[in-house]
Amino acid sequence: MEKNPTVCYPTAHLQKLLTFVIFISVFSSSFPCSSSLSLDFYAASCPSVELVVKNTVRRASDSDPSIPGKLLRLLFHDCFVEGCDASVLLQGNGTERSDPANVSLGGFPVIDSAKRVLEIFCPQTVSCADILALAARDAVQITGGPEILIPMGRRDGRVSAASNVRPNIIDTSFSLDEMSKIFSSKGLSLDDLVTLSGAHTIGSAHCSAFMDRFKADPKGSFTLIDKSLDKDYANQLTKQCPAGVSSSTTIKNDPQTPLQFDNNYFKVLLAHRGLFQSDSVLVQNERTAKRVAALANDQNRFFDGWAESFVKLSSIGVKTGDDGEIRQTCSATNG
Repeated sequence: MEKNPTVCYPTAHLQKLLTFVIFISVFSSSFPCSSSLSLDFYAASCPSVELVVKNTVRRASDSDPSIPGKLLRLLFHDCFVEGCDASVLLQGNGTERSDPANVSLGGFPVIDSAKRVLEIFCPQTVSCADILALAARDAVQITGGPEILIPMGRRDGRVSAASNVRPNIIDTSFSLDEMSKIFSSKGLSLDDLVTLSGAHTIGSAHCSAFMDRFKADPKGSFTLIDKSLDKDYANQLTKQCPAGVSSSTTIKNDPQTPLQFDNNYFKVLLAHRGLFQSDSVLVQNERTAKRVAALANDQNRFFDGWAESFVKLSSIGVKTGDDGEIRQTCSATNG
């Protein structure tokens, strides 16, 4: 009997194929109402969209290494409020962007830059929501993370209200139950919560986001308030964030490989050196602690999980078809 021939795929092709399989299985089962999104949405109308966004993100990141972390955080803050509709990009009094929880967001010029180029080549075609999703995707890849295929076809929202921010955004002091409740309301599981927390492997945070975990007086006397935090690490943080520190001072989320998207974040958690209280709680629950350990021990497992969870994240509450609009500029509705 003749044997079936063996088909060998290049590694890059195989990774894309596996990601596509993940997308089909997760997206079709979890987001039936988002069937208007597709991998080839701009194939005819704007085939250069992914190249334009990726080049824009790469150039910006080359000149400012903090950009990838900012773009990734920007997507989270957009998708958790009103869905992934670029509502966080809108400027004005009373918008999401004006809420104190969002004043430290960054990366807006990168999205605006990509939009300006796309308006030249593909006018009134590519949504700001799709640009933001692609930019966050590319931010992960250019810092060493997995290459992910994500569907497109999101439309931009017209509503952006500061009052919608606080009930939907995760605070760094949240308990696991508080985080789980919000993630569940967005269609994300507890495993998604742990996996997506891996976004903290890049980026940085202002001292005010974690200084309540310890206390240091002007004379240098140190008191550990949150006992789940490694004492030596907390002592280091007091030196980087002393009493009266400038509000603009930031600390890298991952103290070891802050510019590399890898699974080191989970190793940091196991060493009780998670920067935020919301990080530390992940190793205080049996189920999430097992997930943390598994991702810390296997980077490929983290990358596979990230690809699946990221597709779900970037598809939360998307607007498609006749809903929303395609903005001409990302900071304002079309009027």
